[in-house]
Amino acid sequence: QVQLVQSGGGLVQPGGSLRLSCVASESISSEIMGWYRQTPGKQRDFVASITSDGSPNYAGSLKGRFTISRDNAKNTMYLQMDNLEPEDTAVYYCNIIFTTYWGQGTQVTVSS
Repeated sequence: QVQLVQSGGGLVQPGGSLRLSCVASESISSEIMGWYRQTPGKQRDFVASITSDGSPNYAGSLKGRFTISRDNAKNTMYLQMDNLEPEDTAVYYCNIIFTTYWGQGTQVTVSS
């Protein structure tokens, strides 16, 4: 069973940047990977995904500020978040798309 371990996140001021990492316990080179986020009382929303060959897809409102990437040699996926806004505050989760494998979640708080 694949385990996804997240790191990164934390508190940042508006306009700041953060990078999230998601490390898999085994090879994910053939998998489509994704990031989602969730705020209290709301559903988990799609943020971005990346195919095995590195083609990204973003939620429309986030394109240009967020960048998804992966390093298959390290079994790792990243989410670079720039020009963060208070509305980006959420718990962020990584996922192997079309599976029930999720990371543990990491809190991102954007506040002055």
